[in-house]
Amino acid sequence: MPDQLTDAVFRALDARLTPDVDHPVALALSGGGDSVALLDLACAWGRARGRRILALSVDHGLNPDSPVWMQQAQGAALAAGADWRGLVWDGPKPTTGLPAAARAARHRLLAEAARAAGARVILTGHTADDAAEGDWMRAQGSTLGVLRGWSPSPAWPQGRELMLLRPLLTTRREGLRDHLRDRRLDWIEDPANADPRFARSRARAALRDATPPAPLSPPRTETPPTFTVTDEGMAILTAPTARALAVAVVCVGGGDRPPRGDRLARLVEQAGSGEAFAATLCGAAIRGDGQRIELFRNAGEYVRRPSDALPLTPGGVAIWDGRFEIAVDAPDLSLVPAAGRLAALPRADRAWLKTLPAGVRGALPVLIRDDGSDPVLARGRAEVRCLVALRLAQALDQTPHEADLSHAEWRRAGEPPMCGAETSTDPSRMPRPGAEAANEPA
Repeated sequence: MPDQLTDAVFRALDARLTPDVDHPVALALSGGGDSVALLDLACAWGRARGRRILALSVDHGLNPDSPVWMQQAQGAALAAGADWRGLVWDGPKPTTGLPAAARAARHRLLAEAARAAGARVILTGHTADDAAEGDWMRAQGSTLGVLRGWSPSPAWPQGRELMLLRPLLTTRREGLRDHLRDRRLDWIEDPANADPRFARSRARAALRDATPPAPLSPPRTETPPTFTVTDEGMAILTAPTARALAVAVVCVGGGDRPPRGDRLARLVEQAGSGEAFAATLCGAAIRGDGQRIELFRNAGEYVRRPSDALPLTPGGVAIWDGRFEIAVDAPDLSLVPAAGRLAALPRADRAWLKTLPAGVRGALPVLIRDDGSDPVLARGRAEVRCLVALRLAQALDQTPHEADLSHAEWRRAGEPPMCGAETSTDPSRMPRPGAEAANEPA
């Protein structure tokens, strides 16, 4: 008979995942006790539900024993019946903020590997103890986010259309060790977990003898806000909560760092005042009256923080400004913002832009030749998909199941196809300034 832990994990996985489909479920496997227990339980679920498990292990290069740990993780994965892939965090490591940098690198590598394999969900072995340690760290001034049982990948844009599932989040760490001992499974003890230089280790030591934490991640009671997102990346929220507003500015701004502190508090205060207001935060411009809030990319950022044109590879997929997926088949093309180039666009493009709110126009992607000539809107000349709507839906709990995520066929190195006009991007057919007549609307 399955034990209580196995039943709980099976219920958590059944609630979010689809049985009997070809694409795998990814699993973050460090080789530590939590992840090895999750591997054992998830593989049992996979055998029962017809799903492949892909274990992903990251070598951060921070411990001389890490190659050995990778071998142990690989052995554990294969013994459990999972596929396995090892990932490496290359390059120089920061001298300060190392845990946060390692965490960001780990999520980025996991997201890239999961997407390449066709996975839409990554399982992680976070426990009730991890959540309690996070509470302790925040009480000490940390800005670490709150763990949730089901949440978007924090890696952006690498983690787009990926969710993290934490089926052990109400389980104590020691209970998992008991499971491993019963199953006669080995695990790795990372000495960094006891190193007082790290806040996580200090939290673990402070809570070592604490009573079991209360159940974590209770269902949210707030009413989900009503929101719409245009194809141009403008979001409209009705009576948003503080959390929804914080999430929306990140999604619309295309960044990956949530707003915190006084600036966020001021925005929430303005939005709740019932009076008309305008603000900027996290690369987004915000205006509204407390009930209806409009957010669009702040095109002034391109002037204050200019960046180089983004070269495009024919047949590949590029992420532009954290907000659009764009693909072309023609060579020698790059992407830039429309801001500063509006007057040089073809007449048809300028006419279409006039149908949009003024604040939206300068933040749209424009195709140019690699020599900087012949700017045209990417719309209609390339495959273009706006990412703001799907990102906002995931962040605001509108995708509660794996089946709610993209199920488009995977294209070109594991990337999903994008919606867009099937129009040639041959440079010889790209409209040029002064040759607008062929591009006038019918």
